[in-house]
Amino acid sequence: MVVTLLGTGTSSGVPLIGCACEVCRSLDFRDKRLRTSIHLAIDGKSFVVDTGPDFRQQMLRTGINRLDAVIFTHEHKDHTAGLDEVRAYNFLQGQDIPIYADRRVLNQLQTEYAYIFAEKKYPGIPRLQLNEIRNEVFEIEGVRFTPIDVLHHRLPVFGYRIHNFTYLTDLNYISDEELEKVYGTQILVLDALQIEPHISHFTLDQAVALVERIRPEQTYFVHMSHKIGLHREVEKRLPLSIRLGYDGLKIEI
Repeated sequence: MVVTLLGTGTSSGVPLIGCACEVCRSLDFRDKRLRTSIHLAIDGKSFVVDTGPDFRQQMLRTGINRLDAVIFTHEHKDHTAGLDEVRAYNFLQGQDIPIYADRRVLNQLQTEYAYIFAEKKYPGIPRLQLNEIRNEVFEIEGVRFTPIDVLHHRLPVFGYRIHNFTYLTDLNYISDEELEKVYGTQILVLDALQIEPHISHFTLDQAVALVERIRPEQTYFVHMSHKIGLHREVEKRLPLSIRLGYDGLKIEI
């Protein structure tokens, strides 16, 4: 399995319009983050988790020419706003693209993209196959996904475990019961927004504390704001088993 971090930032990430902080002016490519999303290449299959506003750019620059399914974590626009661009894969593959999400997220997508699901279809719109998931194991093309129910302030969000890899974005709380699903994971990708406290995201220190409980072999932080500081400076504070993710990073598992 190969995991590609398509984006590691947030809507208050970099470059930020009008901001003159050292991160937004940085020439280090690792400080230039698009909105958070990942690509999974597993046994010849191609999956994306979340289609944020930068989805088209991410897929073009990574050269991903096939898409077998999209899995959503939650309905916030920085994770769903690029869904319309799935139409390119309809054209390339000549088939509908399955999307997987819980009922609340599917309802939101059907509202925001009403034209996609209208009874009378406009030519060329995305063709999607809706699949409702719950907090229980499901399979896509023979690949098992284990949802992990976390909270983004008060909003339920799904993280996912696939084999020895776990992806947890947009959260500031996970129950002991759900954490049991994460133990034993080899690679963890985890939300770490900034240094200061935040109402709905882990801070850097909170994320490190959670990693110390889970004890994976390697962790990469994502969904980072420009407020977290320069990539090269923040990594000096972290143990070698914890790194900041960056756009385009490939992780072989």
